[in-house]
Amino acid sequence: MADSAPAANSAIQVSLDSNEIPEQIRDKGDSVNNNATGDDNLSPKLKKQKRSHVWSEIIEVEDPKGDKYKCKHCQLFLAKMKIGTTTHLKRHLDHCAKHLESKKKLEDKLKQQQLLLGFESVDTTMPLLLHDGKFCMERMKEAAASWILMHEHPFTLLEEEGFNMFCRRGMPEWTRISRTTGKKSCFAIYEAEKKKLHSLLKNVTKISLTTDLWKSKNQKIEYMVITGHWIDSSWKLNKRVLNFFNIPPPRGGPQISDTLLKCARTWEIENKIYTVSVDNASANDAAIKYMKEDFLKINNNLICEGKLFHVRCCAHILNLIAQDGLDEIKDIIHVIRQSVDFIRRTDARLIQFAEIVKQLKLQERKLVDDCKTRWNSTYERLRTTIAFKEVFPRFKDREPNYVHCPTKSDWEKLLKVFSVLKVFYQATKIISGSEYPITNLFLNEVYRVKLILYEKSCDEEEFIRKMVQKMKEKFDKYWGECNLLMVVGSVLDPRCKMRLLEFTFPKLYNTFESESNTREVQKHLYAIYKEYAVATIENLQGSKSNSESQSSNSSTQNIREQATFSSGRSDSFSRVIDKYRASLAPATVEMLMCGGDWCRKRHGVTKKTKVEDGRNEDTECRLKLG
Repeated sequence: MADSAPAANSAIQVSLDSNEIPEQIRDKGDSVNNNATGDDNLSPKLKKQKRSHVWSEIIEVEDPKGDKYKCKHCQLFLAKMKIGTTTHLKRHLDHCAKHLESKKKLEDKLKQQQLLLGFESVDTTMPLLLHDGKFCMERMKEAAASWILMHEHPFTLLEEEGFNMFCRRGMPEWTRISRTTGKKSCFAIYEAEKKKLHSLLKNVTKISLTTDLWKSKNQKIEYMVITGHWIDSSWKLNKRVLNFFNIPPPRGGPQISDTLLKCARTWEIENKIYTVSVDNASANDAAIKYMKEDFLKINNNLICEGKLFHVRCCAHILNLIAQDGLDEIKDIIHVIRQSVDFIRRTDARLIQFAEIVKQLKLQERKLVDDCKTRWNSTYERLRTTIAFKEVFPRFKDREPNYVHCPTKSDWEKLLKVFSVLKVFYQATKIISGSEYPITNLFLNEVYRVKLILYEKSCDEEEFIRKMVQKMKEKFDKYWGECNLLMVVGSVLDPRCKMRLLEFTFPKLYNTFESESNTREVQKHLYAIYKEYAVATIENLQGSKSNSESQSSNSSTQNIREQATFSSGRSDSFSRVIDKYRASLAPATVEMLMCGGDWCRKRHGVTKKTKVEDGRNEDTECRLKLG
């Protein structure tokens, strides 16, 4: 027996002088020691790691009658086996309907993402899991051309050494793209996107157009941009630049009308145009008159016999009225522009100005630049500058060359004018919105403008009364007559209905005009309803989608009528083609402007607004306060 003992234990050889004790004996020894001392907490029992894939779908729950498992999908309780097997859990998941449905959705999403790999827009919330790993220079050319179009870069950027060095660092297979090749790629994208947009417009029943004029910086060439607005079957507001035409002189009403009709025929939307919005130039009035006559000849069913066809740009009217107010303080505006430019000319002056701001413990920290042709930009600059009215006199004491310091009376005059212009600024921000419908907000904003003009017409200051009198004349010129389309949009707002007219019309018009305009609005509401009902019945009889017709016919009540209008005076242009495109042929300019808009919509890119000096419109100078 003694000789057999070593043989029995030969499977485990232990050296008492060694610290390398096998795990099997160490565990047993610890168990014996713990039992001997009566302390079970000195060496807790290690849990076995869960490696099965079922644990991502099954959770363990505690139960008074014994622990159980629970399915995350169908919430079914499953028994917990003492031996720890997961076979019954796998069997349940293979037959769980909700688990199988969730698994199929994930597989479909992954499959769809594989098809969209490349430069197409994909779901950014889901990472790119698969890629073939192959470099394709043709797809890189397409991506570079889309980049040029979206961000309005010059073609020569593709030939710059720094850009090509950057690309070769990450992609050794990259080859240099010439500006000629880049231009051809941009034209290819333009033609492809144009076909897509043409197919999209075939499913649109009604569309509204807006126009704007551009000029070339280095050439005596003027362009007209035409933008289309419509609501799709998903009730989403859509906006696309349709054409960017060169208009040769003379640029009168017939020429503008011919250009609009050319656009309509190009996109095959002659019988779909609902309204056309233009600014208040006399040539535009003549153009709309010619268009209306031509559309009636080609059997275009204009709503209410064309009485709602012509829409005047509301933001442009507000701009014209506000410009009369700024004219009263144009000398003060000039002094403030000179002052800010003088301070920003050198860092030393800017630091000195910032030190005074710090001493006075002012909260404002920026001097804002402005665009002279946009009154709201000038208003924003003056508003931020007013916060530093106590700083300018102190800066004058420290800077002997500073001679354009506004006086105390200038600031007082400016503040009084601002009390009037503030209402115009707020109304312009609301009416100029592009991502939400504004037709139903029009009447309320016009009422607020009328109210402030009436209130300030009795102001104690003579220059305020004189300023308001000029603004009232301009207001009555454009809004003395009832704007039927905008009023209809306000009435169709379920929060307002006809009660809004009962409240605002007596304050906007005299008693006779108020009652007459109310009857006219009711008459057109019935006419719109009748035409809508007839169109709906025809669509149902023709087995067409009622929802599509409903959304398209409602576009005129919901669409933003003003999109890209000149924000300056009627005889000036705020839209200027930059220096990179000013020397290009008109066909190339149209490709860049339209293709850029279509690519930005496709990839969800927002365009930054630029001003004439090449800086962003919201350019500002942050004061360096230590």
